[in-house]
Amino acid sequence: MTTTRAAASDQNATVAAGFLGWMLDAFDFFLVVMTLTAIAKDFGKSDAAIALSITLTLAFRPVGAFIFGLLADRYGRKIPLMVDLVFYSVIEVLSGLAPNYVTFLVLRALFGIGMGAEWGVGASLVMEKVPPRLRGVMSGLLQQGYAAGYLLAALCYLLVFPHWGWRPLFYIGGLPALLALFVRARVQESDVWRETRHENWTHLGRAIASNWKLFLYMTGLMALMNMVSHGTQDLYPTFLQRDWGFGPTARAALTAFSQVGALAGGVLCGLYSDRLGRRRTIGLALVGAVLAIPMWAFAPAAPLLVLGAFLMQ
Repeated sequence: MTTTRAAASDQNATVAAGFLGWMLDAFDFFLVVMTLTAIAKDFGKSDAAIALSITLTLAFRPVGAFIFGLLADRYGRKIPLMVDLVFYSVIEVLSGLAPNYVTFLVLRALFGIGMGAEWGVGASLVMEKVPPRLRGVMSGLLQQGYAAGYLLAALCYLLVFPHWGWRPLFYIGGLPALLALFVRARVQESDVWRETRHENWTHLGRAIASNWKLFLYMTGLMALMNMVSHGTQDLYPTFLQRDWGFGPTARAALTAFSQVGALAGGVLCGLYSDRLGRRRTIGLALVGAVLAIPMWAFAPAAPLLVLGAFLMQ
């Protein structure tokens, strides 16, 4: 009984750590999205120049995923996850202290390494501990940490930015470092990793070579998913400001509301993926996104724009 209770406690702690880690990672990322025009003004640059920092973050995500993925296979999931939480938290605080544009770009590229590392290591740790029958709904729940992070960024922007500007928001972004203490105290190492630790590195190349078609397919699919995600999110607050004339309060409110839609969609799709299958659920979600485009981008009135943002996310 005690063993069962301890295993359940570890599973719950792991899910909480995975969700919070991804949520705070997304929170740190979307602070740039919410404050893009203010950063551009502070550095005397165009919006496009600051948008380059977002591009660099995304470009360096695969680097972080690869490096920390190898480390997670060699040293376990727990330690690399803790290191990454501290790493991207420190980079986020330094981003708020950046004295110039070039320094800011370098820091956002480094943040991309940390951002790419968190999802791969954290998601692996969670999925290795939850029962197979729950992996569909759990994957939906875990991914919604991303939407929750965007929602949190919008709310903090609403509360902090009008009074103190953009830099203090990045100081708040250092909080994920505290999550490393929780992981250290409450989360146990993955038993799956312990059982396969001697095979991970030696069989990596062989596994990719023998499944290269599947590997390319999954890489392309995930690239498409990320293109859809970031293409509909990263410059939307700037679009609301430039094209609709929305002020900070209206931008934050609409962004927050859209992420409520993302949370609802993620949980529902996670649930239905166990019944309909993963591929069919993804296909239905993409069709729904296409149908929402007219309201999301070309709405003739604000109420339809709000509805479109909710449905798109």
